[in-house]
Amino acid sequence: MKKLIALLLALVMVLGLAACNSDTPANTTAGTDNTTQGGGDETTTPEGSGRVYYLNFKPEADAALQELAKLYTEQTGVSVKVVTAASGTYADTLTAEMAKSEAPTIYNIGNLSGLKDWNDYALDLTDSAIAQELTTNDFNLYNEAGELKAIGYCYESFGIIVNTELLEKAGHSLEEIKDFASLKAVAEDIHARSAELGFDAFSASGLDSSSSWRFSGHLANMPLYYEFRDNDITEQPATIEGKYLDNFRAVWDLYITNTATDAKTLSTSTADESKAQFTEGKAVFYQNGTWEYAGLVEAGLAPENLAMIPIYCGVDGEENAGLCSGTENCWAINSQVSAEDQKASMDFLVWLVTDETAAQKMVDTLGALPFKSVPESSNVFLADGSKMLADGKYTVSWAFNHTPNVDSWRATVVTALTAYSADPTDANWQQVVSAFVDGWAIEYNVVNG
Repeated sequence: MKKLIALLLALVMVLGLAACNSDTPANTTAGTDNTTQGGGDETTTPEGSGRVYYLNFKPEADAALQELAKLYTEQTGVSVKVVTAASGTYADTLTAEMAKSEAPTIYNIGNLSGLKDWNDYALDLTDSAIAQELTTNDFNLYNEAGELKAIGYCYESFGIIVNTELLEKAGHSLEEIKDFASLKAVAEDIHARSAELGFDAFSASGLDSSSSWRFSGHLANMPLYYEFRDNDITEQPATIEGKYLDNFRAVWDLYITNTATDAKTLSTSTADESKAQFTEGKAVFYQNGTWEYAGLVEAGLAPENLAMIPIYCGVDGEENAGLCSGTENCWAINSQVSAEDQKASMDFLVWLVTDETAAQKMVDTLGALPFKSVPESSNVFLADGSKMLADGKYTVSWAFNHTPNVDSWRATVVTALTAYSADPTDANWQQVVSAFVDGWAIEYNVVNG
């Protein structure tokens, strides 16, 4: 009922906009009629071949998708239209476009909350041609009935970035580091000899607003992930236990004691400071994500001297862990369009990840894609993550996506971490625990009543 009302309201909005300006669809990127389209007009579609209308979620992928849409039409004669929603407007654009008679045939669902909204409009992709091309199911979205409703088509990862050249100068190697105990041993040895070596173990774990998300979001993912895995939690819970917060404390203590940065100054320590320490060869380890790769190379670090390892925190079996990986980019095929349109859309998606030219363009544009036929990304960190998946390591998924009232919750955690870092007592750590556990319940109630 809520969905029906939302769609009817969207239809009213679209008709109202059309009355004001019939040439301007809502919330799309600039181009002809304020849309970005590939493959020509829909009316040129060969009879019986179906149509493809891809409502794109990623503005940075627009140019590549337009190029690929045109190429696909040239090769097959099937018309492909690509419309890219302006940044931050995808949900509104999707609702409006789905109310039209020529609705998108391919669209994006970002998470389980989005799947609840669009489940009835998402084709079951279980055992479909595109599903059979996957190398992992870790990024897919399944409904409560276990049906595969959206395919995770690209992902990002975060972990601990390593300067392997410095690591080797310190007399260590990546092969040594297999769990928290071995990471701790290596880091503490480097820190103890930092004056002699000319560099330290970790770059600054800054809690300035430009940097704190790495810890209130990404590092906090570790205790959340393992608790959610234990309890089989797949949607936002009203409360959390904080079962693995001792593990979180162990990692945080490791970060702030094996570094050249005084823990008492972390509240003003910035992201730029942390990155500079790493790029200038003053630190071996730097917690961040795959998105940092290009910037590190541009700063002068050689790709062959870079690697990414998992964030280890002392949990049993973590030697089998991979990187913390996730996505908000999941392909869904509209279940409400014709069978011909569904098939045409399925064929197009399969072509994107199996055709040599298309697959290379997708990798160059999006980075890591979990499909059998796509080439490896030139991003070393993504290659590291892909190898871990291929070796059977488990993905540490983005549990932090379930955080209620996320900005407020993280701010409370950062305040408590700042106080603890300046004075690392058990009493101050209890304030961190309270910020996690009690703060979660408070923020959940703020959002859900």
